[in-house]
Amino acid sequence: MSDKIEIAGPDDQHPLSRLRAFTEARIGLGRHGAGLPTRAHLDFAEAHARARDAVHSDFQAEAIAATLESAGFTAIGAASEAGDRATYLRRPDLGRRLSQRSVADLASRAEMPFDLVVVVADGLSATAVNAHGAAVAMGVLNAVPKSWRVAPVVVARGARVALSDPIGAALRAKIALMLIGERPGLSAANSLGAYLTFAPKPGRSDADRNCVSNIRPGGLRPEIAGDKLAGLIIRAAELGLSGTKLKDDADDRLGVETPAAAIGPAAD
Repeated sequence: MSDKIEIAGPDDQHPLSRLRAFTEARIGLGRHGAGLPTRAHLDFAEAHARARDAVHSDFQAEAIAATLESAGFTAIGAASEAGDRATYLRRPDLGRRLSQRSVADLASRAEMPFDLVVVVADGLSATAVNAHGAAVAMGVLNAVPKSWRVAPVVVARGARVALSDPIGAALRAKIALMLIGERPGLSAANSLGAYLTFAPKPGRSDADRNCVSNIRPGGLRPEIAGDKLAGLIIRAAELGLSGTKLKDDADDRLGVETPAAAIGPAAD
C-alpha cells in the first residue's frame, strides 16, 4: 500500500481551483505526499527566477529618455549616491540621496519654480520601469493642465522612493511624482509603483506621500494609470497636500474601475 496521498491539483476538482480565475496568488495548488505537485514546484521556481532577474536587470535609461524625447517631452538624467547596483541593494540610504552632480544639474534648470516633476526610476524592478515607465509618464503629462509649468522628466538611476524629495527640491517643484519599479513578488515581477509628494524636500516621511501600486497589465493597466494619477495630482494641487490627508476620488470622476490597484501611503 502506497503511503503517498494525492490531492487534486489546480486543474482537477480541488475546492479552491475555481478561485484561481480571480487571483494570481498561489492557492489550490494541490499536494503530492508532503510536497507540491511537480508543475506547481516548477512554476514557483520560475517565478522566483523572474523576481531575481527583475532586481538585477539593466535599467534602459537611455531608451526611456529617447521614447520620451520622440513624443515631444524633455528628459534629463540623474543618479543617487549609490554608485552601483550592489551598493544600491546593500545601502538603501544612499538610494534616497541625490548625487552632488545631479543636484547641480537639476538646480541649473530651476530658474523658475515648476508645478510638477515626473521622475522615472529603476527601483527594485528595472523590468517594470523598462516596460511601463515611459508610457505611464506620458499618460500623466498629457493629462495634467496645459497651463502648468512641468519640469523635464527626470530619469533616475539607483533610486529609492525618497529620491523624489531632493529631486523636487532641486527643481523647486510644487509636486513630485515618482514612477519606480516595485519590489518584485512571486506573482508579479513587472509591477510599477507611483509615489506622489506635495512640496517635496528632504525629510519628508512616508505619511507625506500617496502610493498607487500594482501598475501592470494584470493590475492597474498602464494605459489608464496616467489619467488616474493625473487626477490625484490635480487634487493634491487644489488642496495643497498629499499623503494620509489626501483621499483618492479619481475613479469616481473618471468612471474607471481599478480593483487590482492598491492606493495608500508609501512604503519603500
